[in-house]
Amino acid sequence: MTSTTAPTRQARLALTPNTSLAGLLDGAWWPYSRDLATELPPLVDALRKRWGRVTRITANPAPWPVSPYKVSVGEYAVYVGWFTGQDPDTMILLWYGRDRCDLLVIPPETEPASATRLMAAASTPGNLHTADILMSDENATGRRLREARAGEDAWEAEGGTPVRPHLRPVVGARMIPLPRSMRR
Repeated sequence: MTSTTAPTRQARLALTPNTSLAGLLDGAWWPYSRDLATELPPLVDALRKRWGRVTRITANPAPWPVSPYKVSVGEYAVYVGWFTGQDPDTMILLWYGRDRCDLLVIPPETEPASATRLMAAASTPGNLHTADILMSDENATGRRLREARAGEDAWEAEGGTPVRPHLRPVVGARMIPLPRSMRR
């Protein structure tokens, strides 16, 4: 009898490069779902390669329907502290040898283009924006892009014909005839 396990997906993670420019966030994580027990192991594995073994995390319970106090990650458990005062869009990871890693947590239902922009912004060296500011800015950007797309859709629906304003002659202007070579 053989057992098969579901393949583990790689964490969608963008980390700030090693640099002396410290920022408020160390990067961004875009989980596939709101199931922390499923999503945390690939994240911890990805971070282990860079910094070592994660031992604890802190998060706000609001975005996570189930709030476990420990999650199995391979042969050990990562302990979870739930704090309602913590920004719902952040997760703090703690381990031996490094103080902490603050990540922007991008909601799983976020559109890929929006998630890409958020990951880039959160992982920029020297970033001085908090998670809530990045999310607010991205919501505004998304709204502007949707409005622009709606305008383009209206343009296409109207046949792509520009609305021409009624032209009035300019007082004092004179017409200069085109050379014969340019006339039709």
